[in-house]
Amino acid sequence: MSIEKFGAPLRSIRSFVRRESRMSNSARHQLQELWPRYGADAAQLVDPATLFGRAAPLHIEIGFGKGDSLLALAQAHPEYNVLGIEVYRPGAAHCMTEAARLGLHNLRVAIEDAKEMLDNKIPDGSISALYVFFPDPWPKTRHHKRRLINPEFAALVARKLQVGGLWRLATDWAHYAEQILEVLNAESALINANPEHGYVPRPDARPLTRFEQRGQRLGHAVFDLAYRRR
Repeated sequence: MSIEKFGAPLRSIRSFVRRESRMSNSARHQLQELWPRYGADAAQLVDPATLFGRAAPLHIEIGFGKGDSLLALAQAHPEYNVLGIEVYRPGAAHCMTEAARLGLHNLRVAIEDAKEMLDNKIPDGSISALYVFFPDPWPKTRHHKRRLINPEFAALVARKLQVGGLWRLATDWAHYAEQILEVLNAESALINANPEHGYVPRPDARPLTRFEQRGQRLGHAVFDLAYRRR
């Protein structure tokens, strides 16, 4: 893997910026050393069975940060193939280091633009469950166009989920929660897990991430959503 390839400019509007300082030598070493074991190189079409060396339900988390929820999922469910997609390279290095420490064999990491990877690298109908927890809210009005969850992305995810596949989301920004609810309720290929078409209870399996803890300190309510592929 060449670290330098990450961060190549794209012409489309991105839902993220790489908010990272210069990578430490330790993080760079971890990334290079563990990539052959845990890295998912999106240069080739992702065949989950080949990537993981087995056929199993594919669970994907987008924007996993340092990997708290991703690691918990992989550890609790060794029967799943767990793929994390993240652009924050120090976070990816930390996640892979923890995966090695825990001896996990069912976790892989991709350092990619999630929208491009889903669109071009992940086979249609291949995802059993997708998780998007606390995506960047881009709170300023002029930046709302950068928000990850929009009608185009909703249609893309619906196409990638298998029939009955689950999409879980959480945010601590009320305005973004309302937008997500409106967008996903309008996507005909998705069914809200709440019969009233609103939010759902926080799942016990979702660990308390540092983003959620920060939101709680600021007094933010947390909104959970869940949808199934029709």
